[in-house]
Amino acid sequence: MKNLFALLLPMLIFLGCGNKSEKQSCPLQSEIDRLTASAQFSMPKVQLPQFPDYTKSVKDCGAVADGITLCTQAFQEAIDHVSNHGGGKVLVPAGVYFIGPIELKSNVCLYLEHNSLIMFSPDFTLYPILDASFEGLDTKRCQSPISARNAENIAICGHGVINGNGNYWRPVKKSKLSPSEWKKLLSRGGVLTEDGKTWYPSEASMFAHSLCEDQNVPVVKEDSVWAQIHQFLRPVMVNIIGCKNILLEGVTFENSPAWNLHPLMSENLVLANLTVRNPWYSQNGDGVDVESCKNVVITNCSFDVGDDAICMKSGKGADGWKRAMPTENVVVDNCTVFHGHGGFVVGSEMSGDVRNIKVSDCLFIGTDVGLRFKSTRGRGGIVENIYINNINMTNIPTDPLLFDLFYGGKGAGEETQEELEARMKGGVPEVNQGTPQFKDIYIENILCNKAKRAMYFNGLPEMKVKNVNLKNVFVAADEPAVVNQTDGLTIENVQIVVPAEAGQCIQINQVDNLTINNLTDANGNKVEL
Repeated sequence: MKNLFALLLPMLIFLGCGNKSEKQSCPLQSEIDRLTASAQFSMPKVQLPQFPDYTKSVKDCGAVADGITLCTQAFQEAIDHVSNHGGGKVLVPAGVYFIGPIELKSNVCLYLEHNSLIMFSPDFTLYPILDASFEGLDTKRCQSPISARNAENIAICGHGVINGNGNYWRPVKKSKLSPSEWKKLLSRGGVLTEDGKTWYPSEASMFAHSLCEDQNVPVVKEDSVWAQIHQFLRPVMVNIIGCKNILLEGVTFENSPAWNLHPLMSENLVLANLTVRNPWYSQNGDGVDVESCKNVVITNCSFDVGDDAICMKSGKGADGWKRAMPTENVVVDNCTVFHGHGGFVVGSEMSGDVRNIKVSDCLFIGTDVGLRFKSTRGRGGIVENIYINNINMTNIPTDPLLFDLFYGGKGAGEETQEELEARMKGGVPEVNQGTPQFKDIYIENILCNKAKRAMYFNGLPEMKVKNVNLKNVFVAADEPAVVNQTDGLTIENVQIVVPAEAGQCIQINQVDNLTINNLTDANGNKVEL
């Protein structure tokens, strides 16, 4: 009986949280209420979606769980049927399902049973080219493997795995693979750049990269060229656009062509108990990018990815200003990040503003940067009211805390100091719409026991990083903290431990309104600045 109850409990919890006929309280809803109520800002109630007690299996619509038969039509038919019926659950039984892109509809929960795997086809011709937003810009991309547009009450839940087969889409840098891995990759075909340092899956993909003036968004004016570079237009794996009342719970999302999860211009969103992973070398292999969304809870999730893990965005430059939709009212709690360019990240596409964010009780293990704030001139936007508490980190290859307002598009540690300094040269422009602002950021109860540099602040001379409060922070690093171009820095109960040969534990340059209340070094001695 105990074993039977253990098997039934996850289903009972799901029904209690998602079935309109159930009156019992939902543990996940209670947790969401607790997290949002404890936020330092006023946040509306985030309500989980509910679904009628109706189920349709994809097998009833002809899906074959052999991992070979293309079952796109069966999946879409089941989704459409349940939505037209008034809503309910689309069941994915145990097995391996090979499909192309599908679209979720209102009042539908896609539910993966234990031992189920959805594997998306690597045939890029199955994914039509659509108008899209990527890296904050209005552009065109391939249709995402899973998408939803202007839908309400949608969910992807259960226990299975969703795999985007992204290794057939992404370019790969030779420096990120072992010799045997590189040899195996080349055996698949594809093409190399002239210097032999980067592999592309096709000539068209490599050609498309030459058309990109701003990172990975090509500048194309003719439809025929879009068709030519089809394979280059790697989609995000899960694209949720303009939707309300969304739940992603319990499943594993992995191996995406580009970003893994991309909620865009949506509200009332919950991500709970997820595993999100990509190969550590995956280009643009982000975990989740919350863009121009409001009222969001991310809790009890694990990330191990190739780029930023948990990222807040709101569009880039003129496209972000035109959209004018901030990301706001977000709670991130009890998440673990392994590899990633950043554990928790704001930017660099934040032109529509980011505000009212709470991050608490998270663990970053081996993440390139722990807390990463980034932007550059020309983006504009205001980042404010960020509250970060109770973060533990270890084995951080660069900085546990980074403010970089001269961001150049590369991952942390991939740029030389000479390249950074070259971008920082030149005159100081006047403040205008394109001047990004980072202000009113509260960071406390932080521990990092191993990092390269203790922390790095690099604001703009015309718009310094403003009003950052560091309280109860311990960092052990190889190099001192460096704080440049900052206005209103408060340091309270902060200890920075660096080797004796590294000199003083913190270096200050162009910092106004500095307040220090107990800053100590490796020996516990107070540091006077």
